[in-house]
Amino acid sequence: MACESKSFPSAVPSRTEAVSAATVWLQIAVTYALIMAAVWTPDGPLKLAWMSLAAVCILLFTAGGSYSIRELGIAMPPAAGTVRVLAAGVLMAAVVPLAARLLHENLGPVRPLSWHGAGQYFVWALLQQFILQSFFYMRFESLLGSRRAVVITAAIFATAHIPSPVLTWATFVGGLFFCEMFRRYRNICPLGAVHALLGVMVATSFSDAILHHMHVGIGYLSFHP
Repeated sequence: MACESKSFPSAVPSRTEAVSAATVWLQIAVTYALIMAAVWTPDGPLKLAWMSLAAVCILLFTAGGSYSIRELGIAMPPAAGTVRVLAAGVLMAAVVPLAARLLHENLGPVRPLSWHGAGQYFVWALLQQFILQSFFYMRFESLLGSRRAVVITAAIFATAHIPSPVLTWATFVGGLFFCEMFRRYRNICPLGAVHALLGVMVATSFSDAILHHMHVGIGYLSFHP
């Protein structure tokens, strides 16, 4: 179900509305800049500092926002929507190994993935969906409307995965799906499960020679097997 109630009006905005919009844009810019700084900083104290600052900003901006628990997508997931999202996710996951074969992806073995690693990735996938949907999508929706927010949120999700060729394209396509499902059903729980499933399928379908342990940014460029 689309949620347009928080979109700013298309008429000439009042001073208060202009200030509110500027504040939202600033929150987006600051948070995304911190995330990208972390992505492009080598492992170490500075990277940890960027990540910590980004997390603090997300928590503070979310706590200070006017969005309800349901709008943030962290309430009880709707049964019908959950079934539809999970079913679509399973179908998408089945396509991943076929896509790898069509791309003649035979550069070497895939990276072994343990159950423990898969469990950790599920938690990370759920956190990513909170950042993507509950933080970025909600703000873009209030500024640009729900349909435009789907595309731009997917785009920034993809750019955060540059320069990995597989993950950049996969996260753009996946981001469109995640954001559209969030637009309709407004819950991150099933999206986190699908995100984790798709991530595991990508990790076990494409060789580590091109995935580089699923690293992005500076980690992808500095990767050594």
